[in-house]
Amino acid sequence: MFIPENLIPTDIPATWRAMEKLYYSGKARAIGVSNFSSKKLEDLLAVAHVPPAVNQVECHPVWQQDKLRKLCHSTGVHLSAYSPLGSPGSPGYSGPSILSNPIVISIAEELQKTPAQVALRWGLQMGQSVLPKSANETRIKENFDIFDWSIPDDLMAKFSLIKQACVRLLKIEFAIHPQSGYNTLDDLWDGEVDTGSKRTEPEDHSDFLRCFS
Repeated sequence: MFIPENLIPTDIPATWRAMEKLYYSGKARAIGVSNFSSKKLEDLLAVAHVPPAVNQVECHPVWQQDKLRKLCHSTGVHLSAYSPLGSPGSPGYSGPSILSNPIVISIAEELQKTPAQVALRWGLQMGQSVLPKSANETRIKENFDIFDWSIPDDLMAKFSLIKQACVRLLKIEFAIHPQSGYNTLDDLWDGEVDTGSKRTEPEDHSDFLRCFS
């Protein structure tokens, strides 16, 4: 069972040194990070002997992570996007919808594709991998059908007109505790995301927390 009082102060450099030992020993072919802000990634790169191969973060047309993407590209860190469709239907989530965004819909109609296909193809053309999730067979097949066509430059330019929400689907509020070293969500995310409430019910971290059981 996860007990907040059992948290220890976060020491990213020390953790990374331990991961580098695994890399040097051959036990890990590559090492990377997840949910790192631009600041956390810059701080890690300043002390790392082996740079992270990847930074897996939430990224989609309504939260394009432009600053972080540019940092990743300039430093050779691959950006991998989870929730590339914004996780529609997630319990309690009332944030901006990617699939009903007027610009995404208009581009999809012009290309005769679904909004989901357009959102995923945008991610690929921005140079990142995309990790969609679905239990629907039809949607899974649609999600795979994004490799033999492309969005032309004039339509790609329209994505820059989409208002950016900068709202995380998963804020990881359970990590906010004096023992962890993060006293507020702004501390955890380095002030780079909107930490205001966008949910109609408390976050459900049960699946994630099972990792600590």
